[in-house]
Amino acid sequence: MQQLIEELKVKLIDILNLQDVTPESFDEHARLVGGELGIDSIDVLEMVVMVEKDYGIVINNQEVGEKVFASLAALARYIEENSPKARS
Repeated sequence: MQQLIEELKVKLIDILNLQDVTPESFDEHARLVGGELGIDSIDVLEMVVMVEKDYGIVINNQEVGEKVFASLAALARYIEENSPKARS
């Protein structure tokens, strides 16, 4: 799971254009949406698209999205538990 977290740190920094954040400084337990990173609803849509494209997981429910994007660790856990690769 740690490898997935590190991979997600790099991807999120890139797609969200987090210029002042490095993978080393990215707190995996910090709040993603509404936290210090300034992630807004447009950013959430970009994260949803990335998760669908890169991991084959559809997040089409706001309630699920709120739990999944609570933190980087929650996102990694959700991907690990719901990845098509995990079910095969």
